[in-house]
Amino acid sequence: MSVTRLGASLDAAPGVPIRRALLFLLVIVGSNLATFLLSSSYTSSCAPPPVVVTPAPAAPRTAAAPEGLDLPPEFHAFAGPHALPYGRNPNMGTAELRPPVGHPCLAFPDLLAAFLTYPVNGSCPDDELQAQRLLLRGCEPLPRRRCRPAAPRDPAPPLPFPDALWSTPPDRSVHWSAYTCKSFRCLVDRARSPRFDDCKDCFDLAGRERRRWVNATGKRNPLDFTIDEVLASASPPGSVRIGLDVGGGTGTFAVRMRERGVTVVATTVNLNGPFSAVAAARGVVPLYVSVAARLPFFDNTLDIVHSMHVLSGWFPAAALQFALFDVYRVLRPGGLFWLDHFFCGEAEMAAYVEVVESVGFGKVRWVTGRKLDRGPKRKEVYLSALLQKPLKNSW
Repeated sequence: MSVTRLGASLDAAPGVPIRRALLFLLVIVGSNLATFLLSSSYTSSCAPPPVVVTPAPAAPRTAAAPEGLDLPPEFHAFAGPHALPYGRNPNMGTAELRPPVGHPCLAFPDLLAAFLTYPVNGSCPDDELQAQRLLLRGCEPLPRRRCRPAAPRDPAPPLPFPDALWSTPPDRSVHWSAYTCKSFRCLVDRARSPRFDDCKDCFDLAGRERRRWVNATGKRNPLDFTIDEVLASASPPGSVRIGLDVGGGTGTFAVRMRERGVTVVATTVNLNGPFSAVAAARGVVPLYVSVAARLPFFDNTLDIVHSMHVLSGWFPAAALQFALFDVYRVLRPGGLFWLDHFFCGEAEMAAYVEVVESVGFGKVRWVTGRKLDRGPKRKEVYLSALLQKPLKNSW
């Protein structure tokens, strides 16, 4: 009530004792003052809530870790579960984020502990070899880390296209600590060494690698399909646009496809050589996943999948069947699977053929022949096949 209105009310009632009027005035002023003080102690409903900074809670023990298994705090910090800040997400159907980590990780607690022991926000250990050993034992995907990976001190910038496609990067562009060789000269020379190394002639971009999958002069082995022959098998022409090379080595298959207007990414692991770094330097996307991993593509999306040597008889038959069904899954209806130089022993070939045929591919080309590079006494055989996912009724 304003003073003017109060004065008017007092004047309107003559005969009221002055002491009563003063008491009434004091009550009104006191109640207004109390209301003002009370309202000033609260924030307005339109104002943002006060920001309260609290220390981060200790990382919860994830349900993925069995009781009694001693894992580093960084494992629990990564694996969560992490409460979503806005509660339940209708797309995810949950109020928690659970980052994926391969369940075999817990079977190797010493390797896992070493991988996750590092200064947070600092430099990661120089542990490519140990991390890959953990990945190849089934700990895939590896847990994320909060540190910066080892890297070359002074790498050269990548070359532009098309120069990058067939150029070996300079030695200073690779961090060599995980490999026996410490230079590309060493990697090229080891092709002539009797020692076994995976894809040991892949780094010689001027040698045999330059002739892979293209028309060569002279008589050609019928097991050696060419990229142009495979692309010509696609219907309609030009319908092969995107694809995957399983076990892509240094990226040569993807490079050959790029020269023909087809985008191919390659899965790689660094088995005693910088396969991922060389593929990337050539302009190829290297997917660092093992051959046992589920392919990171949605169903019915790729035009072509290629695999040379990798999906072969060293794979257990049941695991191979899962891998081939995964290839079938990611290929679009009508897509092509080029099984390039699959090899196994003569005695096992019939069983592996049964596995391949169980998936449901149609046969476009199918060629078998003897594998003699390790001698006839081993009685090994090759299979090169061009297979097609049915265009209709593929489900």
